[in-house]
Amino acid sequence: MADNKILVIDDEEDILELVRYNLAREGYRVVCAASGEQSLNKAGSEPFDLIVLDLMLPGIDGLEVAKRLKNKPETRHIPIIMLTAKGEEADIVTGLELGADDYVTKPFSPRILIARVKAVIRRNLQEEVDDSSIIQIYELEIDPGKRKVLAKGSHVELTFTEFQVLYLLARRPGWVFTRFKIVDSIRGDDYPVTDRSVDVQIVGLRKKLGPYGKYIETVRGVGYRFREI
Repeated sequence: MADNKILVIDDEEDILELVRYNLAREGYRVVCAASGEQSLNKAGSEPFDLIVLDLMLPGIDGLEVAKRLKNKPETRHIPIIMLTAKGEEADIVTGLELGADDYVTKPFSPRILIARVKAVIRRNLQEEVDDSSIIQIYELEIDPGKRKVLAKGSHVELTFTEFQVLYLLARRPGWVFTRFKIVDSIRGDDYPVTDRSVDVQIVGLRKKLGPYGKYIETVRGVGYRFREI
């Protein structure tokens, strides 16, 4: 963990120090930024393994920061955990659609934040290099080792979570996964499950897969499945 460097972005000094202190105590190297402008400069000038991003920032807000980071090749791979105020469901959904990996609502427990940080970094670093695990189904090729998806030979750019959902469903065509099971499989059983958060990922997946999004079927009142061969 000591080699992992985290950028923490928050304009509230006490929260910034709280997050910095707890992450440093866990052995992470922490860099802080108090504005959107400052955070974009730092993220573009040095490598980071994770970004903890407050959405309520003066000037360039957190959602715009996330959008710009995900649109730049040099920073788009960095996972983002959003810090949000309770009741900001619309912003949470927007953040997830932009490519954020997780969120924690304020006020938050440092222990929960640390657990989320560890989980996101672990997922981001985890690689499955067994070539035999490549899935070829219909016109799709899913390579978990390279985290690459081809649709009829064309590359499909997915977020970490979108890839995990697609891989989970495609491994067992015809099997119905509840929303709880999807979240539990890709984020862990301590993640606050909401129908909305899962549905957002499915909508994003279908949109990016284009005509091949039809392979992801909705089972009304239950969850989702990948069309059986």
